[in-house]
Amino acid sequence: MSYREQQIIDFIKKFGESSSKEIFDKAEIGVSYATLKRLLSKLISLNYLATKGNGKGTRYLISPLFEVIEPLDIDQYFAKEIDERSIMEGFSFSILEVFAKYRVFTDAELSQLDKIQERFTNNIAQLSEIAFNKEFERLAIDLSWKSSQIEGNTYSLLETEKLLKDKQTAAGKTMEEAIMLLNHKEALDFVINHPDYLFPLSVSSIEDIHGMLVKDLAVERNLRKRRIGISGTNYRPLDNEFQISEALQKACVVINSRDSAFEKALLALVLISYIQPFMDGNKRTARIVSNALLMHAKHCPLSFRTVDSIDYKKAMLLFYEQNNISKIKEIFISQFEFAVNTYF
Repeated sequence: MSYREQQIIDFIKKFGESSSKEIFDKAEIGVSYATLKRLLSKLISLNYLATKGNGKGTRYLISPLFEVIEPLDIDQYFAKEIDERSIMEGFSFSILEVFAKYRVFTDAELSQLDKIQERFTNNIAQLSEIAFNKEFERLAIDLSWKSSQIEGNTYSLLETEKLLKDKQTAAGKTMEEAIMLLNHKEALDFVINHPDYLFPLSVSSIEDIHGMLVKDLAVERNLRKRRIGISGTNYRPLDNEFQISEALQKACVVINSRDSAFEKALLALVLISYIQPFMDGNKRTARIVSNALLMHAKHCPLSFRTVDSIDYKKAMLLFYEQNNISKIKEIFISQFEFAVNTYF
């Protein structure tokens, strides 16, 4: 956001809904009225501002989506220690209402994603079935490795490849780490072979994916019935099993209502993680479900291979604590482009 755009936002935050003339006369932005109108139009296109009224009676106000998508300096945000940050400590059902009414991607972002997807479609049209499957296997190995690494798994990418291809476990690693990786591959194989299983998305289908990911691990299946904490944050997920079920059902309704596969995938990625419906394995489940929704639409899945684990966790914590999706959205877009450029 430019300095002048920030001035406009700050003015409306302070004084509430305002006409363009009030902003021009009082905000001291230092631009012509025509330039101000262009800035206002841009902020509307970004979903930072909304309007009320028509013609000369038009008034500008902060969009309900603004705090969700507002660009934030994540390093500055996490410069404060956990107990110093002012956060939304509990789950917010209102974020589901915001997502039900507004798109999280701008027109420009969707256009960018569509162009990348077009490259993917053109690229795979030139691949034989054998070549396509080989590339997809490579992506699946990378996703299994990175998704597990984000959760603390210490297998290297090479060790993961040997495990998933040759069933060769790595020396000095626990059996639980190997099982986690093998479960990822099994879940991915399942959604590849059953492309309609998660469409439309339902609580039971999410539970099934979770069950695959935690098979033979000391993790309870099904929706949790007691409280959990999340390391690194004071955010407290819902602890009532009926509210957890309600939140997940509402999330499915919101995700299913989106026309864009990119919207569905991003919302699944953040909302399943945010609700934390299971005792463990929530983010793993979210990543597989998100990719399944992309693949159902014949879009390229994400491996997340080049994401720094700490950056990913910070992006998710930012959503937990502020309901701000800006950083995880940046990761999603960059990783979609990386996947298309790298594998296909």
